[in-house]
Amino acid sequence: MQKTILITGCSSGIGLDAARGMRDRGWTVFASCRQQRDCDRMRAEGFDSPLIDYTQPETITAGLQDVLSSTGGALDALFNNGAHGLPGAVEDLPTDGLRAIFEANFFGWHELTRQVIPVMRQQGHGRIVQNSSILGLVAFPWRGAYVATKYAIEGMADTLRLELRDSGIKVVLIEPGPVTSKIRVNSIPHFERFVDWKNSALRTQYESSLLKRLYHSDGPDTFELPASAVTAKLIHACESRRPRPRYYVTTPTHIGGFLRRILTTRATDRILARLR
Repeated sequence: MQKTILITGCSSGIGLDAARGMRDRGWTVFASCRQQRDCDRMRAEGFDSPLIDYTQPETITAGLQDVLSSTGGALDALFNNGAHGLPGAVEDLPTDGLRAIFEANFFGWHELTRQVIPVMRQQGHGRIVQNSSILGLVAFPWRGAYVATKYAIEGMADTLRLELRDSGIKVVLIEPGPVTSKIRVNSIPHFERFVDWKNSALRTQYESSLLKRLYHSDGPDTFELPASAVTAKLIHACESRRPRPRYYVTTPTHIGGFLRRILTTRATDRILARLR
C-alpha cells in the first residue's frame, strides 16, 4: 500500500515542492492550503487538497477528517510547514501581532499534531516532521516574532520526541536557512498591519536596513538553496528507519548550529548583531 502524508502550506515554496517531491516518490500526498483557491489549484494538479488554516481550529479538525476518511483512518506522516513572518523590532511588536503569528506558526501546529498523535498511536507508527528554521537555533535582528515561534516549535518537538520515544512515532525537525520561497513577500501585509515603524525610535534603522530588504529584492540570498533541498531532507525523515532528530538545510544553518554549540552567547551576539 502507498504510504500517506499530510503536508500543510502547499500553495508555494517549500510545501509545494514537498508535495510534488513526495508524490514522485510514490507517496499519497494530501497537500493542504489555507485558502480555497490554492486548494483548487492543487486539485487541478491531481492532489487531494484539504483546506487547513492554522488560525481556524475548525478547519484543522475538518481537514484531518477528510484525510482520514480517504485513508481508512491511517496516516503515515505529517509535515507541519505553513507559516508566515512578522518582521520588526521587538519593541515595536504589539501583543496582538504576536498572538496572530503564534496562532499561525505554533498553536495551529500544536493542534494538528495533537489530533494526529492518537491516529499514529493506534496504528503503532508514524512520522511527525516540523519545519523549523535557522531562526529556531539562533536569533537575527528584526525577526523577533518569527524567532519566538520557531524557538517554541523546537521546544515542543524536543519534548514530544522524548514523550513518544516508545510509541513508534518519530518526531523530526527540519531547519532550513535561506530557501527560495515567498515568505518575505507574504510577510509584508503582516508588517504593514502591525508595525508602526514611522513612529519607532528605530525609524532610521528601518529605513537603512529592514525596509530595503523587505520591499526590494536583489536576487537570491547568499547560500540560498531551492525548496527541493528541504524536500530531500523530508524524504529521508519519512523513509529512513532511523531518522535524525534534526536536519540542517543550507550552509548558514550549519554555521548557526555551530555558533550555538561552540561559542559563548556574547561572542555569538557580536556576530549576529551585524546582520541587518
